[in-house]
Amino acid sequence: MSSDAERVMRKGNRIISAILALVSCALVFAGCGSSSGSESTGSADQVIDGGNRGTLRILSGSENKELTNILQDFADREGVKLEMDYKGSLDIMRTLQKDPVADEYGNVYDAVWPASSMWITAGDGNHVVKHAESISVTPVIFGIRESLAEELGFAGRKVYVSDILAAIRAGKLKFCMTSATQSNSGCCAYIGFLYALLGNPDMITKEDLESDDLKVQMRDLLSGVNRSSGSSDWLKDMFLSGDYDAMVNYECLIISANQELVSEGKEPLYAVYPEDGLSLADSSLGYVDNGDSDKEDLFLKLQEYLLSDEVQDKIQKTGRRTGYTLNVSEDNRDVFNADWGIQADRVLSPFKMPSTDVLMEALNLYQTSFRKPSLTVYCLDYSGSMSGDGETQLEEAMAEVLDQTKASENLIQATQDEVNIVIPFDSAPRDIWTATGNGEELTTLLSRVQNESADGGTNIYEAAVDGLKQLQDYDLSDYSAAIILMTDGQSQDDFDAFKRAYEEYGKGVPVFSIMFGDADSSQLDEIAAYTNARVFDGRTDLVGAFRQVKGYN
Repeated sequence: MSSDAERVMRKGNRIISAILALVSCALVFAGCGSSSGSESTGSADQVIDGGNRGTLRILSGSENKELTNILQDFADREGVKLEMDYKGSLDIMRTLQKDPVADEYGNVYDAVWPASSMWITAGDGNHVVKHAESISVTPVIFGIRESLAEELGFAGRKVYVSDILAAIRAGKLKFCMTSATQSNSGCCAYIGFLYALLGNPDMITKEDLESDDLKVQMRDLLSGVNRSSGSSDWLKDMFLSGDYDAMVNYECLIISANQELVSEGKEPLYAVYPEDGLSLADSSLGYVDNGDSDKEDLFLKLQEYLLSDEVQDKIQKTGRRTGYTLNVSEDNRDVFNADWGIQADRVLSPFKMPSTDVLMEALNLYQTSFRKPSLTVYCLDYSGSMSGDGETQLEEAMAEVLDQTKASENLIQATQDEVNIVIPFDSAPRDIWTATGNGEELTTLLSRVQNESADGGTNIYEAAVDGLKQLQDYDLSDYSAAIILMTDGQSQDDFDAFKRAYEEYGKGVPVFSIMFGDADSSQLDEIAAYTNARVFDGRTDLVGAFRQVKGYN
């Protein structure tokens, strides 16, 4: 642990070595630019390359990764590129509010393809989206381990949200779900829960959200969430890599998960459709009008292609419905497997989504009052190589999380029961600072982060072990717990020491990592794989990486 005097000395060292540090950082960032490929230039998350006769940049939900082969066929046929940027629902909404609609590097989007049209409605205040059409429909449902669904009496009968709540209260059901403020599947499920618990009003109002009964029931319902995620597609992968009983996700991703489970000889999930809280994703694809008629023509070709009978049949093979009443072809019957509880012939009747202002109020309540509070341990690299720009970016990133005014802009603010722990480290952990709640303690914690100085070597493993030990003071069933490890260098020490500590203290808590500068991705990937977490790339946008990872707990 560092004394105040030591911190003052570090500040002095920083001033003395400022010129060298700045040069070092410049070299680090230059190296990052040359080695990280397309990511460093702000290009798309995925390029579907069919030729050079045109390009469409599409802002998309992550679930559309499942359609890559279908999109590749179009790109090849037309000789064009499709550049896909996969973002969470809130990010898509925020991007649509910009003028022009562009990424952080100023690259404009030609189309938007969120999981639900409500994000276009909420974000398109400038009315730049045209030709929006639903490409497919998929309900948001529970996938529950088959034997557990039978034990709960959910198999083969109508199940209501009250039944699910009763199972959670009895300690018989835990489930994984994406964050309602960061991902469409989590948001849709949450809105469905609201409708059910409020007795299915014609339209949810702000007054409805003030109900004390609603607060109690929703908190109890969300207490059943034992892992969270900011991405529906990654939630499925996380579920398959772990040992969990249930997840809330798109029907198509439950089907995809079951196909993998069965191929591995594992127990499949049983699909449960909440009768009074069933929500839908309508996969709306719209053109972003930038005044380019060639882009518009190419967009309309893509849309026409996706809506053609031949391609709709291919989309159906991925487990997506091609309308609110699904006429499953005989060739696709095995996809919508009734033995898994899939109700292929069910007529889907969507409820009316709340107005935008009510939706945002509901999401704020989810984040600040209803959800299970987070217990987050931040292990922050203050080694010498972070001096200068790196240290500045780290402080800005932590302000996005700890400054509640800034956090509210991205719906990642804390609850009153939240716990945030910061462990600054270099070649060893320097200190441990804890803040509880969403008030002054967070302000003090941020000040401590901002007063710390970069100096010394790098040991991510010892800091992570200290983070694991902090978990012993809490009942983790009361929290959504995670360790977030941020580093810009290659660590001394080794993985085995961390592994031994995780076996003793880990209790299944994910250890996410944010890679910056010259961080060793292999070390971070090893930690993430072992703890069923993931690595985020903060080399070009450290602030954005912190916002993104916070959506995962």
